[in-house]
Amino acid sequence: METIGADKVKARLGRLFVIGVPFLWLLVLFLAPFFIVFKISLSEIAVAIPPYAPTFDWSAGVSGFFETLSGFSFANYVWLTEDDLYWRSYLSSVVIAGTSTLLTLLVGYPIAYGMARSPKAWRPTLLMLVILPFWTSFLIRVYAWIGILKNEGLLNQLLLALGVISEPLIILNTNSAVYIGIVYSYLPFLVLPLYASLEKMDESLLEAAQDLGCPPWKAFWTITFPLSLPGVVAGCFLVFIPAVGEFVIPDLLGGSETLMIGKTLWMEFFNNRDWPVSSAVAVVLLLILVVPIVLFQHYQHKAAEKAA
Repeated sequence: METIGADKVKARLGRLFVIGVPFLWLLVLFLAPFFIVFKISLSEIAVAIPPYAPTFDWSAGVSGFFETLSGFSFANYVWLTEDDLYWRSYLSSVVIAGTSTLLTLLVGYPIAYGMARSPKAWRPTLLMLVILPFWTSFLIRVYAWIGILKNEGLLNQLLLALGVISEPLIILNTNSAVYIGIVYSYLPFLVLPLYASLEKMDESLLEAAQDLGCPPWKAFWTITFPLSLPGVVAGCFLVFIPAVGEFVIPDLLGGSETLMIGKTLWMEFFNNRDWPVSSAVAVVLLLILVVPIVLFQHYQHKAAEKAA
């Protein structure tokens, strides 16, 4: 009996360790920085180092702590609602990220489907080709698109040589270039989870549908696509969430009229050096991104209940 009790204690300690390490990781690298940023967002801009006030003076004791707390306010969040630059930036970011996610799905689904239906001997090579862009710096890959999309770039030179167009297309410094950059950069994040869902699908279901006279297109929409929805949802969130806060792609490929919250946040933080407002922008952005994450977790929970 003592041995059984000791085994139970060891198993419980093992579970606590396995669960505790990720929670500690989140606490140190997510929650702590979030609360620091949230505290700054409640401060006011100041000509000082750091450029905000008030700051905690721990030497003042408990009374100084509560006095510092009294100096915090939500004025920066009120300011975000009064200046249309910010809500237009949020709205534009969500629209661009949503459109880019849809385009990535339209491009990525055939790729993942073709990989899942290819001979097993080819699949490792195809997976490597999908992952291969990660071997090159993200910044270098975005810069490469400048050379492709500019007026004298490779794309316009090719189309002019083929006689498809008579004058160069204006693609760089437009929202179209931003869509191209996001789709290219985040395509592997959609293909990989989608491929994982399609690859483990039972092909006998399609064979049974074919034997019963079901057309291929109908079998796809009634069998293949519904079974691949977990991969579709996971891939879309993996693209949408980072695309909302994207800064590098709209800054390098987009024009001056390309409005995204990442560029606005960078401008407030580095150009205006308004740390409190930029922190408030970051907190609101995080709250916006929490919504799809919660929806994704709810979807996974419902899917697990149906599977059980």
